[in-house]
Amino acid sequence: MKISSFRVLGLLLCSAVLPSAPVFAQAPPGSSDVASLRAQALGDTVAWDIVEGITTEVGPRPAASPKEALAREWAVAELKSLGFANVRSEPYTMKAWVRGEERAQVVAPFEQPLVIATLGNSGSTGPKGLDAEVVLFSDLAALTAAPDGSLKGKIAYVTHTMKANQDGSGYGPYGQVRRAGPNIAAKKGASAILIRSIGTDSHRVAHTGVTTFEPGVTPIPAAALSIPDADNIERMAKRGKPLRVHLLLTPKILENQPSGNVIAEVPGSDPDAGIIVVAGHLDSWDQGTGAVDDGAGIAIVAAAAKRIMDAGQPRRTIRILWAGAEEVGGDGARAYFARHSSEKHVLAMESDFGADRVWRVNFALPESAKAVQERISAALAPLGIVVGHDKAGDGADIEPLIASGVSGIDLGQEGTRYFDLHHTPDDTLDKIDPAQLAQNVAAWVTVLAVAANAQEPLR
Repeated sequence: MKISSFRVLGLLLCSAVLPSAPVFAQAPPGSSDVASLRAQALGDTVAWDIVEGITTEVGPRPAASPKEALAREWAVAELKSLGFANVRSEPYTMKAWVRGEERAQVVAPFEQPLVIATLGNSGSTGPKGLDAEVVLFSDLAALTAAPDGSLKGKIAYVTHTMKANQDGSGYGPYGQVRRAGPNIAAKKGASAILIRSIGTDSHRVAHTGVTTFEPGVTPIPAAALSIPDADNIERMAKRGKPLRVHLLLTPKILENQPSGNVIAEVPGSDPDAGIIVVAGHLDSWDQGTGAVDDGAGIAIVAAAAKRIMDAGQPRRTIRILWAGAEEVGGDGARAYFARHSSEKHVLAMESDFGADRVWRVNFALPESAKAVQERISAALAPLGIVVGHDKAGDGADIEPLIASGVSGIDLGQEGTRYFDLHHTPDDTLDKIDPAQLAQNVAAWVTVLAVAANAQEPLR
């Protein structure tokens, strides 16, 4: 095994430790080995090569589709070429939602075409479409308050006031318009629903995303309008004349389709020290090429893990999880947990918020790891990363692990422009800044360099 210069320095400083021991286990907080890894990672190109490769050679990767299957093949080959151990695909089956045709047009009072995107799990209008009056609601609460049966034969339309912010926190409450709105409209008797896209841009592209219908509720056709088109129909409605839309959506569900997760590892020297999972998701929506969501995320975690691997064997095993089928409900996360829940996971982290710079770190560690938290915080400070006050554990691909009691660390990225791109045709490679992508890798390397080698228990 090649010994790097910072490892030699660590051995000289800690001559009582065997040469095969992980260097970072002995190094004091802020030591030159962690600083060296952090500085070197700011010039990282591996993450760029990964996200460039998957967007160029595979492109959009809808869950349980042939393109997601191609992405798994690509991923296994890529992770093996990077030198990771135990690289494999772990298959499962699921229902696959297929978009079909999507068209919409205002037919009265002012005939105009609309730019829409069908929502995942939407029902179908049938091949002829439907033509109906639109009933506007100012928010989800107004739709919820509508009397049962009052929307029979109508198309519901729901708007909202989501604004851009640094941490993306508006997505939780405003995203309910998409996640829950169609189910509520169906229960009110609506024939279909249109929503203002859950986004913060002003481009004429619509934001897709998954919606969920309760058992026993028949899915109705559901689509998002581009924000300029949403503004336009709201202006039309203010003219006081009935608003009618023709809507054509022809999605379908395919049963028992193959999906899967891709796993790779940096084996640790101490099996009893536990496993650190670093996750992102391999699937994407079908409109763009899945660069920001989540090609960047899988690239960041793999590039960081490779730098730790190349520096020498860590104490803890680092397991890369490139999960399948995140976008349609987290099937990959559940499949991973079902297969691996009996293993000793001590920490889980996820990158799934684009490629802009990391500005904040949050923790969910036990009191026994307080010193680890302090060392990580100090080592991240030179990257301009501050300590937040929220509890860590965010990310659909690690949600079952976190719910089971596994510790978490969140590296929060700048999110001001994320929802300009999220789930749209604009999610493409040109939106990624290589320097900010490398700063993410540097942040992840810093955390892993400390956490993977800490002597303190992490859980």
